[in-house]
Amino acid sequence: MNDFYKPYEERIIGEQYKNLIREILANGTWSPSPMVDEHGKEIRTLDLMGASTIRFKMEDGAPIITERDISGFYKSAIGELFAFINGAHTQEELAAFGCKWWKAWVTPTKCAKRGLEAGDLGPGSYGCAFANFPTSDGGSFNQFTEIIKQMQERPELKTHIISPWIPQYTIRNSDNTQKVVVAPCHGWLHFRIFDDKLTMLLWQRSSDVLIGLPSNWAQYSALLIAMADVLGLQPYEFIHQISDAHIYENQMDYVDEILNRPSNAYPTLKLVKSHPRITDYRREDFELSDYHAGEKIKGIPVGI
Repeated sequence: MNDFYKPYEERIIGEQYKNLIREILANGTWSPSPMVDEHGKEIRTLDLMGASTIRFKMEDGAPIITERDISGFYKSAIGELFAFINGAHTQEELAAFGCKWWKAWVTPTKCAKRGLEAGDLGPGSYGCAFANFPTSDGGSFNQFTEIIKQMQERPELKTHIISPWIPQYTIRNSDNTQKVVVAPCHGWLHFRIFDDKLTMLLWQRSSDVLIGLPSNWAQYSALLIAMADVLGLQPYEFIHQISDAHIYENQMDYVDEILNRPSNAYPTLKLVKSHPRITDYRREDFELSDYHAGEKIKGIPVGI
């Protein structure tokens, strides 16, 4: 189930991460209105709308960045995504899957602003959209379960699409209160099957390139591998399109360090256990090898 990778010495060098940062620096625009962080400090972002499409052939390794070592948290990112696929929408549920970094976004103060209990991401969060999307008759719809069934029965279709967006809970205006602590940033997925090979396109609304993006590449690589495993296909290509790719101004001190570091070939993300259902996969089912990365970088600020 892992025989789709080229030998490590035959893989190309993965420069996509640094290329994206360079593109933002060259063509980005400073946001007109700063956000306010958890300390009350105003912070701007350098934003690039519609960054270049990024492509990863999985045979050249899973796109886990090599400019800095993320081996300490890539499994938390994988756990987060499979928690959402299983309908998790509270900090407690996410922690059970090995993801503990949502605490800063589900404080009593932040949740109270949206009429939510402390620790609850809200009915507009990823887990609710993926596993319990609300239907007009008051029921719910599991997108992943139904899409996999469609892919098994009608592999030729161009409609293998999943969305994390529940508009009535994400839009906020004078007549509508947002019911999610963070509007989904990623998770729009389009799968295609060509000659027993699975291609996945991830469209992303918003990407914090220094903090969030490395986790997104790791977790969606794992998802592509798991989806292909369930369907009996080869994970072929991971395509990433970002609507708003940005760097926070208080992260700029770290940009030059990343750009001045060498890039290496991408590593092997190995699936060590297969499952019959996508909801059965866990972070422990994946192992990283052939990972040659630069030193860890500590202290990069997170936008909250």
